[in-house]
Amino acid sequence: MPQDLYETLGLTSDATPDEIKRAYRKLARQYHPDTNPDDPEAAERFKEIASAYEILSDPNRKARYDQFGEAGSSSGMPGPFGDFTDLFSSFFGGTQRTASTGPNVERGEDLEVELTLDFEEAIFGTETEVTVRTAVACEPCEATGAAVGTKPVSCSRCDGIGQIREMRRSILGQMLTQTICPNCNGSGLEIPNPCKECNGEGREIKNISIPIEVQAGVADGNTLRLSDRGAIGRRGGYYGDLYIHLQVEEHPIIERQGDHLLHRLHIPMTQAALGVDLEYETLDSREKISVQPGTQSGHVFRLKGKGVPRLNGRGRGDFVVEIIVDTPTDLTPEQEDILREYAEKRNEGVSSNQKRTWGRR
Repeated sequence: MPQDLYETLGLTSDATPDEIKRAYRKLARQYHPDTNPDDPEAAERFKEIASAYEILSDPNRKARYDQFGEAGSSSGMPGPFGDFTDLFSSFFGGTQRTASTGPNVERGEDLEVELTLDFEEAIFGTETEVTVRTAVACEPCEATGAAVGTKPVSCSRCDGIGQIREMRRSILGQMLTQTICPNCNGSGLEIPNPCKECNGEGREIKNISIPIEVQAGVADGNTLRLSDRGAIGRRGGYYGDLYIHLQVEEHPIIERQGDHLLHRLHIPMTQAALGVDLEYETLDSREKISVQPGTQSGHVFRLKGKGVPRLNGRGRGDFVVEIIVDTPTDLTPEQEDILREYAEKRNEGVSSNQKRTWGRR
């Protein structure tokens, strides 16, 4: 027995869109495969939850489900299967107005949009929405394409099958051909009185906003595919898919390298020489970094598990802090004299006073 989609999300049939969304988020977090890596039952439960939300979060599919049950939520019309008369005709000739594949249910167009995320939204995930111009079910005719008070009728040429099969004779014997009915374009239906709002298409073009949950760890150039969130097919056909191409803005100081993050931290020469304890902020935590005396440029501190969450996996990458020791370029005359005295005590040769023009402002 098919499972009730509302029961799958722990709701009743009068649940509001916000209640449906909240229930899905709660259950998705509870049964997500990342949270239950060794529990196949949780994975199956997660699929059921995602499937239920996919239908109930779409107003058109939800309305069909509420009216017709699970069979109506796919937006398609099941076609009849062939019977023994087809087999009989294929052996004994003649023209048979039938086809085993049934009416051709049109699938809507796939859509593509671009979504720009800032650096941290890509790292930690976000909830947002995209606006798309798409074909949606015509409300006045309820996607049938027929004027209010009327309904489509079976095609007079193919008897509602959507295809025409003919047995032809040739020098090689009898050949069976099967073609889409040119009268109804394979739909199996005719519209005597088309809907004035959609001109018999059963759909109309609108701008709609679609909520998006971006998973933590996505990267620039990734593409999200949302099944059945594209355009609806003509006269209640199947939905196409929506492809969301992600563009991630660069961070001013942090570089992403796969699942790891890299920050080249500049410190003054004095701190590198004498050492220093630093309070360091990653993207989501405060850490202590102890720079030992004599630290050189290129020294690396690796903060485990502070990097990018792994897509479809467990754990996070690392946050790598690479030390860059800065040579001062804005010395005052007094500071320069101190450095010269220091160099003299270490027997380190430096340029003479007469040639020191760098660093002066």
